Amino acid sequence: MRSVALPELRQHHGAQTALPWWTALDGVVYDVTGFAKRHPGGERVLRDVCGRDGTAAMVAVHPRDMAARVLSPAEVVGRLDATGITPEDVAKDPTARAAPEREEARPPLEQMLNAFDFEAVARETLSAEAWGYYSSGADDEISLRENHTAFQRVWLKPRVMVNVRAVDTTCEVLPGVSGRSALPLYISATAMGKLAHPDGEQAIVRAAHAANVVYMLPTLSSCTLEEMLAVRAPGQAVFSQLYVNADRERTREYVQRLERAGVRALFVTVDAPQLGRREKDMRNNFTSAKSDVQRGEDVRRDEGVTRAISSFIDPGLCWDDLGWLMGLSRMPLFLKGVQCAEDAVLAFRRGCRGVVLSNHGGRQLDASRSAIECLAEVMPALRAEPGYSRDRFHVYVDGGVRRGADVFKAVAMGATAVGVGRPVLYALAGYGQPGIERLVRVLRDELEMTMRLMGTPRLADASDAHVITRDLATHVTPTPRDFLAETTYEPLQTQTQRAGRKRGDVRGRL
Repeated sequence: MRSVALPELRQHHGAQTALPWWTALDGVVYDVTGFAKRHPGGERVLRDVCGRDGTAAMVAVHPRDMAARVLSPAEVVGRLDATGITPEDVAKDPTARAAPEREEARPPLEQMLNAFDFEAVARETLSAEAWGYYSSGADDEISLRENHTAFQRVWLKPRVMVNVRAVDTTCEVLPGVSGRSALPLYISATAMGKLAHPDGEQAIVRAAHAANVVYMLPTLSSCTLEEMLAVRAPGQAVFSQLYVNADRERTREYVQRLERAGVRALFVTVDAPQLGRREKDMRNNFTSAKSDVQRGEDVRRDEGVTRAISSFIDPGLCWDDLGWLMGLSRMPLFLKGVQCAEDAVLAFRRGCRGVVLSNHGGRQLDASRSAIECLAEVMPALRAEPGYSRDRFHVYVDGGVRRGADVFKAVAMGATAVGVGRPVLYALAGYGQPGIERLVRVLRDELEMTMRLMGTPRLADASDAHVITRDLATHVTPTPRDFLAETTYEPLQTQTQRAGRKRGDVRGRL
């Protein structure tokens, strides 16, 4: 492999369209001229790193092996001679904010009293692109808000005069497989952890062990699978989420890597044959592109971070593929993204070990029901199935959990455990690994308090008799204030409105 000196790399800058576009990634120089046209995030993303070392910009959001996975050997030019490299020769992390700005927005960790506090801090510390990606929902974000407000329509029916001196929140999230956890909660698979913190998913793996909960490794991680597994503690149980690749051989190889690494269970995402329109994420891409969006290039600049990382997902995945998926490994197989009783029953009949009720965090089909509402429909249908038992087939709820009381409600209604995603990313963004540990501790403390006040010293004592769910399907929530609804959705603002907001003008706040 030939050596490429800095002067030669510098001349291949993206603005000079007559020349091939070169960038250095992890010491290797690539000709990305052809790849720029097919890059899911748009040509401009690569133009910003051409003529420079783009490693920092890449690893800020992508796994370190991303270049080797998506670029062919024919696109390798040579190895970079880094002699004389200067800061100007290094493309900056596009997600970074100035340290003083981050510190000013970050109160002491002990002031974080609930999951919403972490969200408030994350909004001020994340870059606009990261906040747009993490917090966005589909279309009008109805389902995004509904995921949490639905829990507010489940009312509690406490029992008194029960000895609750000792309350036990511990359980097995996947009995016989996961080991005992601090509470019936696991950390959901969420993409692009490095948008929140430089340690990305590695910090989540460490925090999960420290907090004694299970982490579901994401397919679309910022760290490589090997990097995530390298920081796993001895004996630490992890699950893995899977997007099925249109290239089935790649899926087979990935699943077998997971099994060899000792991953305990496989959760196949089934609610994303096409990604939803997440307009907040899309708006950020328009903003960052500036006037360049007027050019007539055939690029996907308008589809945000989401499209840039997920174009490989197979929209042809169907029930007929279940046998093939089960044959790939001996890991217990779960379907993640089930949203009705009919599909939950089908999963049971076809031999799955369970389902995750989820509408993908309200990021796919707007006006899809919340997981907790689906749970009220799914459990009676499963109980009517011959051979069903809660030990044999597990139902998880993922979406909208923000309080320990939410965990209690889901378990009482029949869920084995709940998944928590966005709050973990927000805690990571503000405080790194210690933030996640505190978030889990807060949820556990809230759950313990709820169990004591409900008269249920053990999780097994919680049942349908402790919850009132008849209002779940009404979709009317009389609440004094919903912080998620008021602070998450951000509609388009004109330049005049933005200017007015800076002046304090009332018109800027419309």
